[in-house]
Amino acid sequence: MWRFATGYWLLPTGYWLLAIGLNKELAFMPTPQERRACEFRLLRYVPDAVRNEYVHIGVMLREEGSLHMEVRFTRDWRRVRCLDPDADTGLLESMETELRRRLTAEPDAKLMRILEESLSLGVQMTEAKAYLAESIPAGVEELMRLYVDPPPREKLPRLAGRAAIQQRMRTEFEHAGVWDLLRKRIAAADYTRPGDPLRIDLGYRLNGLSHPWDSGSSSHPSAGTPFVRMFHAVSLEPGLEMAKVLAFSAAALRAGVERVEKAELELTAIIEPAARLGATSEEPERLTLYRFGVETMEEHQIRVLTTSDMGRVAETARRELRI
Repeated sequence: MWRFATGYWLLPTGYWLLAIGLNKELAFMPTPQERRACEFRLLRYVPDAVRNEYVHIGVMLREEGSLHMEVRFTRDWRRVRCLDPDADTGLLESMETELRRRLTAEPDAKLMRILEESLSLGVQMTEAKAYLAESIPAGVEELMRLYVDPPPREKLPRLAGRAAIQQRMRTEFEHAGVWDLLRKRIAAADYTRPGDPLRIDLGYRLNGLSHPWDSGSSSHPSAGTPFVRMFHAVSLEPGLEMAKVLAFSAAALRAGVERVEKAELELTAIIEPAARLGATSEEPERLTLYRFGVETMEEHQIRVLTTSDMGRVAETARRELRI
């Protein structure tokens, strides 16, 4: 596959140069990968339709002639919160799961009907635009980078507190392939009593498995007993209020799950590692507070793990949900 090059090149100055019989051997360059004809739509969060201020939060992409629509929402909600401090980002996250589920279950249904039923009034969809993509995953990544994700030059603060824990939880569950199978923002009022404002971050239910608990669990239900796992991000960085709230709610939640779901509940608090909060022997006051928060939750039969355990937790969920 070697040859002598003979031909014309257009110089930057606009002159033509004839080259004949060069003694240097040149290899053929590979042909660029053929791009696929696609169409994409942007999803934007519009908290005030009158002012028409918005932030792009997601991308929908599909290849021409295909019924499959790829959906991706942002993982960084800080720009949404800047536009609307009261934005319910948990609801927006659950919207992605619902939209993906509907598009998968009804690929030939009218797109507008699915969107109208799945999206809230605060989320709008743009008109479809043509797009050439090397592949659907690569196209989604590129569109997210161009339209949705904050550019690298923006100096955004590092996630901290509950937001950082929640992000780690989502990352690990997505990596295990079970994120879309989890319940999100579970209303405690469904199990305790009306008016309870607490919402548990994540959870899932399994029926009739024998000894499903992973190693390290402090309690083991009867073999084959239906059970529910719930996970809640509890940051001890600002103080112990979150730990106390969850501890206060644990007994009522457990009784409610047994009554409503006819299942046993394992409630898990995910917290920061002690070292990340400076709770070490060199800082005895911080360490004492950290231990108090952990022990308070454990006294109320709450399983306490750190973000470092999330890989194992997600892998357990993958096995139990049989992914």
